[in-house]
Amino acid sequence: MTTDRIAAYGDHVLAVEPTGAEPVPASARHGRPLGLLWTWTSPNMEFATVFVGVLGVGVFGLDFWSAALAIVLGTALGAVAHGFLGLAGPRFGVPQMVAGRTAFGYRGNALPAGLNALTAGIGWFAVNSVSAAYALGTLTGWPVLLCLFLVAVLQVAIAFFGHNFIHTAEKYTFPVLTVVFLVAAAVILGKAHLGAATGAHAFPGAFLLTAGAAFGYAAGWTPYGSDYTRYLPASTPRRQVGLWPAVGVFWSCVLLEIVGAASVTITVPSGLSPTAAFVHPLPGWLADLTLLAITVGGIAANALNIYSGALSFVAMGIRLPASVRRATVALVFGVAGTAVAWSGLHDSGAKYTDFLLVITYWIGPWLAVVFLDRWYRRGQDDATVAADLEPASNSPTARFGNWAGPVAMAVGTGLGVWLFSNQTEYTGLVARHVPQIGDIAFLAGFLIAGLVYAALRAVPAFGPVRGGLAEAS
Repeated sequence: MTTDRIAAYGDHVLAVEPTGAEPVPASARHGRPLGLLWTWTSPNMEFATVFVGVLGVGVFGLDFWSAALAIVLGTALGAVAHGFLGLAGPRFGVPQMVAGRTAFGYRGNALPAGLNALTAGIGWFAVNSVSAAYALGTLTGWPVLLCLFLVAVLQVAIAFFGHNFIHTAEKYTFPVLTVVFLVAAAVILGKAHLGAATGAHAFPGAFLLTAGAAFGYAAGWTPYGSDYTRYLPASTPRRQVGLWPAVGVFWSCVLLEIVGAASVTITVPSGLSPTAAFVHPLPGWLADLTLLAITVGGIAANALNIYSGALSFVAMGIRLPASVRRATVALVFGVAGTAVAWSGLHDSGAKYTDFLLVITYWIGPWLAVVFLDRWYRRGQDDATVAADLEPASNSPTARFGNWAGPVAMAVGTGLGVWLFSNQTEYTGLVARHVPQIGDIAFLAGFLIAGLVYAALRAVPAFGPVRGGLAEAS
C-alpha cells in the first residue's frame, strides 16, 4: 500500500478506505477529537444496551437503585479504559490490535487480535443484528428473518466503505437517536415503579453480575480504541482524544441501561418480544420512533463491529493475497455474522447474557497486560515504541516477540474461568462453593494476568528483547 494512495483517501467519505493494519501517514491525517463523541454515542443507542439494564433487575434480581449503582460503576471502569487506549491512535496511526504488539509481540499478538476478530466481527454482529431485526419486525410487521437480512446488508455496506463513512454515519444518526431515546427515557422513568424489588439473587452476587455485565458492555469497545482515532493528527491534544470517547460510551450506556432496568418494573402483557415489551409503555407514535431508533442504533453499532473485526483479523499478521483487503474481510465477517445471528433468533436473551460475561473473560486479562506495558514504556520516545509495532523493523522485540504478554493473558483467562466463572454451562471452583460472589472471572483474570506479566518480564526468555536481554522495567 503506497503512502500516496492512503494520502489520496484523506477525508473523502464516498470512497473505500485503502488502509488496513499499516500506519496512517501524516499526509492523510484529519478530523477533530470532538467527533469521537458521536462516534461513541450512536453505537450504544440500541436495544443491546437497554438489555444490560434489563438483566440487572429482571434476571439478576436487583432492585432498581442497586442496579443503577452497579451500572454506573461498571460502565465508568469500561469507559475510562476505552478512552485511555484510544490515545495510541494519533501517536502511531495504527489500529488498536496493532498497537498491542508492544505488549504481545508480533506473533503473540495473534491471540488477542484473533479473539477480537471473532468477538467483534461475528459475536457482537450477531447480537446487535438480532435486536435490530426484532425492532424492525415489530415496527413493520415484516418477518424477522427478512428484517435480519435488511439490517445486515446496510451495516456491512457502511463497514465496507470504512473509516470516513463510518464517522459520517455516526455523526448524522447521533442527534436523531439522542432525541428519541431521551424522550422515551423520560416516559419510561415516569411510569416505572423504582422502589420495586424482585429478590431473585443474594445482593452481592447480583450486584457483581450486573456490574460485570455493564463493564463487559463498555469494555467491549476497548479493543477498538485507536481504530477510530488513528486518522487524527499527531498534534491533537491527548486529553481530548481520551475524553470524548470515554464520555460518549459512559453517558449513552448509563442512560439506556438505567432505562432498561426501570422498564422491568412496569407490568406488560406476557408473550411479547424483548423489544416489544420495552416500547409497550410508550405512546404509539413514540413507540414507533423508538423501534426505528433501535434499528438504526443496531446498524450504527455493527458498522463499528464489522470494521474493527476486519482490522483485527488483518492485524493478526496472516499473509493474505493482494486482492484480499480489509474491505473484503469485512464482507466475509458480515456473511458469517449474519449466519450466527440467524441461528440465534430464538432464545436470544439467554445467549446474550452468557455472551456479555464471557467476553470479559479475555478482555480483562488483555487490558491488564496492555495497561502494564504502557506503564513500563513510559518515557520511551515514539520512534522506539513504533519500531516494536512492525515485524520488518530492526527492533529485537518485533523480531523475537514479547511472550510475557500472551502467556500472562492465557494464564489470567484460564485461571479466572476455572476458579470464578459462574455460567449455566460451567461454574468455577470458587463460584461453586461461594455462589453469592456472582461471576468475577473478569476481575480475577485481570489481577492474575497483571501479576504474571510483571513477573515474566524479568525472565529473558519471556520479556521484551533488548540486545538479548529483557528490557529493563
